[in-house]
Amino acid sequence: MVAVRLGITSFGGPIAHLGYFHGEYVVRRKWLDEKSYADLVALCQMIPGPASSQLGIAIGILRAGIPGGLAAWAGFTLPSAIALVVFGMLMHGSGVSTAGWLHGLMVVAVAVVAQAVWTMARTMVAEARRASIAFAAAILSIVFPSSITQICLIIMGALAGLALLGPSPKEDQVQPTGFAGINRIAAVSCLAVFGLLLVGLPVLRALTQSQWLAVVDSFYRSGSLVFGGGHVVLPLLQREVVPVGWMTNATFLSGYGAAQAVPGPLFAFAAYLGATLGPTPNGVTGAALALAAIYLPSFLLVIGLLPFYGTLRGRQGVKSALSGVNAAVVGILLAALYTPVWTSAIVNPSDFAIALAAFLLLMVWKVRPWIIVLGGSIAGGALSLLLR
Repeated sequence: MVAVRLGITSFGGPIAHLGYFHGEYVVRRKWLDEKSYADLVALCQMIPGPASSQLGIAIGILRAGIPGGLAAWAGFTLPSAIALVVFGMLMHGSGVSTAGWLHGLMVVAVAVVAQAVWTMARTMVAEARRASIAFAAAILSIVFPSSITQICLIIMGALAGLALLGPSPKEDQVQPTGFAGINRIAAVSCLAVFGLLLVGLPVLRALTQSQWLAVVDSFYRSGSLVFGGGHVVLPLLQREVVPVGWMTNATFLSGYGAAQAVPGPLFAFAAYLGATLGPTPNGVTGAALALAAIYLPSFLLVIGLLPFYGTLRGRQGVKSALSGVNAAVVGILLAALYTPVWTSAIVNPSDFAIALAAFLLLMVWKVRPWIIVLGGSIAGGALSLLLR
C-alpha cells in the first residue's frame, strides 16, 4: 500500500521521486537510515534504467526479498501505466499537459526536490571536500547537460572520493548490509541473463522477423541503454516506434503530453506506446509486453548487483568512492533543481510563492507530500482561472 500511495501521489519526475521516497521510507517509516538510502541512490544512479523505479525495487527487496521488489514496482508503476493505457485507447490529443492544475503540480515538485536536496546535502556533503565535489558536479551538470555528463560526473565523483575522502570513524563501524532473498548464484545468473538478452534479442529479431520479439527487443534495449531514466528515454523510444511505422509522431507526442499529467515513473509511458502500436501486439497485451520489456533490465541489474553491493560497501576504498559518488549525486540533484525543475515551473511571482509555501509546509510543518500535491494542483488550477 505504501508503494501504491507513492504511485498515485509522486508527481514531478524521477528527481522529485527521490524526495517522495526519502520522506516515506527514511523519515516517516524509518525502513532505511540516511546512509543506506544514500548508497542505494548512488547504486541506482550508476546503472542504466529508471533510477527512481530501481530505488523502489531495491527498497522492496530489502524489506521482503524479490516478491517485495515486485510489489514495490507494481504499486509505484501500475497506477500511471493503467491511466496511460486508458488514455491511449479512449482519448486523443495532449491538451491536458498544459492545464493550470498540472502547472501547479510542477510548482510543487520544486519544493519536493528542494527538500530532497537539502536533506541529502546535510547528511552527505557536510564538510568542505564533499561540498566541493557536489558544487563542481552541479556546475558541470548545468553547463554540459546530458546523460553522458551525468555518467562522467558519477565516475569522477568516485575517483575524487578515492583520492580525497575517507570514511569517518562512525562509518568504519558499519557492517555490510544483508539482502533478503538473493544469493550470489541467482545474482550472477541475473547479470548473465541481462547481457544475453541485450545481445541475443536483436539477433533473434532479425532471424525470426517476429513482431512480438521486435517489440520486446525495442523496449528492452531502451530500458538497458539509458542512464538517468525519465525524459532521457524518450528519444530512444521515439526512434524505436516512429521510423518503423508502428505509430505516427503525433500519436507519440500525444502520449508524451499525457505522461506529464500522471504521477509515477515516466517509463510507464511504455504502456501507452504498447497499447497504441499499429501492428499487433497492441491494446492491453501490447501494453503489458512493452511495460515488462522496458523494466526487465532494471530487475535483472538490481537483483544482480545488490548482494555484491552489500559486501563491497563495507570496504574502506569502496566507502571512499561511494562518498564521492554520493556528493556528485547531490550536485546532480542540485543542478536538476535549477533545470529543468525550477526553470520549467517557476515562471512568475505566484509560482514562487506557491513553491515557497509548499517548502515551508514540508520542512517546518512536516505536512505529508500527497497533501502538498493536492494543494498545489488546486492552487495552480485556481490561479490559471484568475489570470485568464
